[in-house]
Amino acid sequence: MQTFEELGLSGELIESLSKSSILKPTEIQRLVIPVLLQKQTDLIGLAQTGTGKTAAFGLPMLDLIFTDEPFTQGVILAPTRELAQQIARSLKDFAALRKDINIEVVYGGAPIVNQIKSIKKTPPHILVATPGRLRDLLKRKVVLLEAVQTFVLDEADEMLNMGFKEEIYEILSYSDQERNIWLFSATMAADIRAIIKDFMHEPVEFSVNSSQKINQDIDHQVCVVKSVDKQAALERFIDLLPNLYGVVFCRTKRDTQKLADSLNKSGYRADALHGDLNQNQRDTVMKKFRNRQTSLLIATDVAARGIDVEDLTHVFHFALPDDMAFYTHRSGRTARAGKKGLSLSIMTAAEERKLRVYAKKLKFDLNKIEVPSLSDVKKQRILAWHDELEKIETSPALDDQLKALSVQVMNQMGPEVFLEKVVSLELNKLSNLEEKSFGTTSTHRTGKSNKKNKFDKKSDTGDLNGYRFFVNIGKMDQTNKAELLEFLCDVGKVEKHHITNIAMEKRCSYFDVDPLKAGTFAQRFKNLQIDGRELRVNRDQQKDQKRKRKK
Repeated sequence: MQTFEELGLSGELIESLSKSSILKPTEIQRLVIPVLLQKQTDLIGLAQTGTGKTAAFGLPMLDLIFTDEPFTQGVILAPTRELAQQIARSLKDFAALRKDINIEVVYGGAPIVNQIKSIKKTPPHILVATPGRLRDLLKRKVVLLEAVQTFVLDEADEMLNMGFKEEIYEILSYSDQERNIWLFSATMAADIRAIIKDFMHEPVEFSVNSSQKINQDIDHQVCVVKSVDKQAALERFIDLLPNLYGVVFCRTKRDTQKLADSLNKSGYRADALHGDLNQNQRDTVMKKFRNRQTSLLIATDVAARGIDVEDLTHVFHFALPDDMAFYTHRSGRTARAGKKGLSLSIMTAAEERKLRVYAKKLKFDLNKIEVPSLSDVKKQRILAWHDELEKIETSPALDDQLKALSVQVMNQMGPEVFLEKVVSLELNKLSNLEEKSFGTTSTHRTGKSNKKNKFDKKSDTGDLNGYRFFVNIGKMDQTNKAELLEFLCDVGKVEKHHITNIAMEKRCSYFDVDPLKAGTFAQRFKNLQIDGRELRVNRDQQKDQKRKRKK
């Protein structure tokens, strides 16, 4: 394997790469970098997402910049704001020891006035831009492209799919014919060939993984369920994987928002990303996801273009894309930088047949799996809890008195009983999994059967196992169910899924509380007042008895 030094890069760039622990070039970098450093040429790079394209074009561009010339020498076009920002961050990291190189990024959805001020104050040597915003700046004559030596079209197929053909043609027409174009794309569509024909001259072409169409570090799995069971199946997989960090792909904006809302109501941390969000909303969603305040991003293919988030463990396909290339783009968001990743499709039987066609054409193995059982989930959670326990070091603050108390507790209970109680305490945290009751009954030709399916479905009638409670807050207090639920969870120290079946009346409300959380629930509301009256929360024994008789 060649080193970056052998590829011909300058010492400052190599040192920056080394500090970032980037030591060995990827295949596309190994092929492209020496050519771009040694001669002026147009170039086509065919490579999938996650193969290291940014460094392949970014490192040579940085090395070819003449900092004595105060004008824009390189322009990089990217399809989305997120990708443009990511490219700019990467270039700045690569050029950490080259403070004399000025790199700017411009994109739509942000105040153009601020971007104009920044460009006029210090003209960038390298400008990273989305097509629409760059065209706006060109029309205002803020950016001049006559002296640009190199244009990079990154993810060119995505830009064309998003409708930027007119902008790309207009932008390239502003530049001198002697400039070079470096075009990178995952596919060679007809529109790509048109750009090559109209604007490029005898380009050299490199293609990586041409026979291996998809990242081999990805484990591709499919779980076949009925359409109505898809969300329940997704939730069960989330329950199984406490450290899951992934993206769930849906077909439409409506499906994306609906799934995100439903998951949140069930107590999961998820946000939707789709075209109906404004830029501020989109930025907020991505900031929360990158900071791991949410563990799941529910997205459409269009909205997720250009997003690059490190260390994704899973990609879920909640609906299969019509375009096979989109499956590759989706899956490629995990298993980056040599890490392993998982691409899980939750499909109907009809969708599975289509997915197997994709697998055959893209040459990847597709492993069929079942929805995890509750027993699987609990076992996995206990193992994860055990791993966390092993990492905890004994505190120096564990003084003799505490040690004596520990011995006393152990002697009274016995080590086996003590361990059983500790494990039970951890398992009680998973009580909500029982409440999901994924149970359906199956009908056979011989008649109905009460046998539970391996994949149980949630009942539409609500949970009749919860304890019924009363609170003297009602509609007259000008509140609603959502606000009441928030209040009960906050004061009662429970999660939203522990409270169900809220029924509001004029002066009071009734609700169910998870039996495992009900013991001390009412006590937490003692001595509180609301609008000058004493707040009362207590068990509604009469309604509990009526419901038990109904069962």
